[in-house]
Amino acid sequence: MRTTNRLIESSEYVHFRSSVPLRNICVDNSKGESWKVYDAGPKIIRSPVIFLPPTCGTADIYFRQLVYLSSIGYRAIAVESPCSYWTVNEWCLGFKLLLDHLRLEKVHLFGASLGGFLAQKFVEFTYQCPRVISLFLCNTFIDTEIFDLTETSSLFWLLPTVFLKRLIMPSLITKSFDPDIIAAVDFVSERVKSLTQADFASRLTINCSASRVHIENMRGVRAITIMDVFDEYALSSPIREEIYELYPYAKLAQLKNGGNFPYLSKFEEVNIHINIHLRKFETETCSPRLIQTEAVHD
Repeated sequence: MRTTNRLIESSEYVHFRSSVPLRNICVDNSKGESWKVYDAGPKIIRSPVIFLPPTCGTADIYFRQLVYLSSIGYRAIAVESPCSYWTVNEWCLGFKLLLDHLRLEKVHLFGASLGGFLAQKFVEFTYQCPRVISLFLCNTFIDTEIFDLTETSSLFWLLPTVFLKRLIMPSLITKSFDPDIIAAVDFVSERVKSLTQADFASRLTINCSASRVHIENMRGVRAITIMDVFDEYALSSPIREEIYELYPYAKLAQLKNGGNFPYLSKFEEVNIHINIHLRKFETETCSPRLIQTEAVHD
């Protein structure tokens, strides 16, 4: 049997793609574009954990989380937004429509980088009628001004793919000799090839247009975990400290290493932290996990 060091060719990933179907869900006919959705685990669960990818990510970068969590009773969903959203508000409205389509009233969100920022903004967007129970934020930020591209972001739709790819290249380069980190970067680089100019332009426009998280509108969230790595990753220490200050009561999940994509490179550690984060809800109706109980016989 042929073996490979490439994650995208691994039996693990092939099994995921063969066992968890990709769904294309259109929630707004006026937009004419579909969300890409991988839905794993018991469908009876109405408060699943939903994974939101970074700017350069596709929904399947979370395949290791979906496989693990669904195997122990969780319903885990990874989503990828269409390229028809160009503002934070458009994205939030589209995501709300997706939740409505899936008949999910309240959810737990895991977001990395841009996905983490959008998870926070969705809490704001729905603060009058909260839809988010908990947040798990990985290598993320609270203010788009850190990218220093707010003045030019409105022009991204005009720019060629080659130029737009250069803006995300820092996250696709590693100096690490860790084979797991190298494999993770290689996997994401391969998935980037499936993205179109419109995908890059819309995501980067959202990522770089002026927007900030406002803590006064972060109501309804009952638990927050912030995950960071302490080796190389695209965001600097001051950005990490800023999010710590915004959420002083958040639980910290800090990894010694993992690079920009720890959910791929150090997935076992990440999965443990996710399980710990979600475990506190197991006895509640908002639990993302189906607990199998043994029948009692007389």
